[in-house]
Amino acid sequence: MNFELLLVVLTGITGLIWFVDYFTGKLKVYRSNQKNSSKRSVFVEQAVSFFPIFLIVLVLRSFIFEPFRIPSASMMPTLLIGDFILVNKYDYGLRLPVIHNKFYENNIPSRGDVVVFRYPENPKIPYIKRVIGLPGDKIAYYNKTLYINDVLAEQTTNGDYFAFGSGITMKGSLLISEDLGNINHEILIDPERNSLEFVTRVPDSHYFVLGDNRDNSKDSRYWGFVPEENLVGRAFFVWMNWDGKNKPIVNFNRIGKFIK
Repeated sequence: MNFELLLVVLTGITGLIWFVDYFTGKLKVYRSNQKNSSKRSVFVEQAVSFFPIFLIVLVLRSFIFEPFRIPSASMMPTLLIGDFILVNKYDYGLRLPVIHNKFYENNIPSRGDVVVFRYPENPKIPYIKRVIGLPGDKIAYYNKTLYINDVLAEQTTNGDYFAFGSGITMKGSLLISEDLGNINHEILIDPERNSLEFVTRVPDSHYFVLGDNRDNSKDSRYWGFVPEENLVGRAFFVWMNWDGKNKPIVNFNRIGKFIK
């Protein structure tokens, strides 16, 4: 189900009913058993009541914040399976719902941003990764180490990763701090898995993205670059974690974390 389209349709229908009811009164029906009295039909009453709710949700979701749930381990250790996150829709400019045409320019992604975007091979699917390469950048990956414009992204090993809950399959991975120049963040490396090595240059108006769980992520190394028009927004906040394989199910330590 395309929730965005459904929300637009519901807002449009209830808004039209509200408009006609408010400005013309043509949708009012009269009780047959009461003279000179009028009352809205149940349908009109419900539509008028729900219109401001649909409108507020549409504005918030389309132009300010949109919630997402993390379904996979590709962004561990930054994001865990079951994290519920908020995405800032305003940062990268405003787009019309459904058709996604940009009508307001704002910032552009910075290296290190965690972004949600529409998967280039199937735009109906939202993906989340970290921006590594900006337009024009030369990106190379050798021996599980990044080179950005021929400069090494320094790594510091912090020991074994403590895996738990739905992420228990990551047991044995190494927890590593990676310096992208403007941001230092943590990644996971699986020493038992082979590394895909490559060198590429990012085209104009495109971005090169990687998962923080480097050996367990299908990202730009496999399917290419993210076009600018596919960007949805910047992930910035974890407001809930519901992990069905972890006891207790709600991980209260995750709630309120800012994403960096």
